[in-house]
Amino acid sequence: MSAITPEDVVDSASISAASAKRKPLWQVALRNPFVIIGGFIMLVMVAIAVLAPVLGTVDPTRIDPAARNKKPGTEVTYRLDDGKTAKRVAIFGTDSLGRDVYSRVIYGTRVSLAVGVAVAILAIAIGTMIGLISGYVRWADGIIMRIMDGLMAIPGILLAIALVSIWRAGLITVIFAIVVPDVPRVVRLVRSIVLTVREEPYVEGAISVGTPTWVLMFRHILPNTVAPLIVQGTFLAAAAILVEAALSFLGIGIPPEIPSWGNIMAEGRTLFRVFPHNILYPGIFLAFTVLAINIMGDGLRDTLDPKMSKKV
Repeated sequence: MSAITPEDVVDSASISAASAKRKPLWQVALRNPFVIIGGFIMLVMVAIAVLAPVLGTVDPTRIDPAARNKKPGTEVTYRLDDGKTAKRVAIFGTDSLGRDVYSRVIYGTRVSLAVGVAVAILAIAIGTMIGLISGYVRWADGIIMRIMDGLMAIPGILLAIALVSIWRAGLITVIFAIVVPDVPRVVRLVRSIVLTVREEPYVEGAISVGTPTWVLMFRHILPNTVAPLIVQGTFLAAAAILVEAALSFLGIGIPPEIPSWGNIMAEGRTLFRVFPHNILYPGIFLAFTVLAINIMGDGLRDTLDPKMSKKV
């Protein structure tokens, strides 16, 4: 048994001190003002989606022919389920079917955020698994990457349109159609990290002592992908919200009976010059949401990327 040298003691003390000084990712991220600004706006959007029924909304699918195309701020009289009438102010106006635009925009927040979060989680989960295999298992790397190259050669929006056209339009179909083109991007990111990390001395040391492959991948390699995947996830979510809005605007995304920002704008485009509020308000919500996610993503990248964090 070899004796412990002073150098070993110094190295161990240095490692312990470095581990103690290492802060959690969320504490590191909050040092960036862009993360705070973007995160605050997203918290507001999440609160709007969760609290939609208590934010002065009515049934977003209620049709009232007598209240068609009312301008924002107009007082509208509507009939309740028990036959009585009541008055309320149409904050964002009404559309061509007399539906309350404010209620539809507020409830549409749920759909857009659900699509963005679901696409980001699914694309990262699937892409991470495939990327780990591609980067670590050498014989499978060529096969997997040629498949990913084939998927990336097809424009994402066209592939999404094709997939939605094959199956019936709906929330699940839209999410699946957006996830498929996004997976190759995550695979390439994870694969590049794995190819770098697997050459590190501590990984080679773990291999030399007989560490099982699955332990090596999940304990030593996977943690190195967390920070880049968090940043990538924000951009995937923002892109997914835009693609969902585009698909719904074209009439092949979320069904019209489910309010989403895309189909609200699609229904208002024919009378845009006369009643611009049908497109203006969902467009503002869409722009602010995507902008907030991108701002937060840029802040996370600047903070969590070691090369960028030195400049912050």
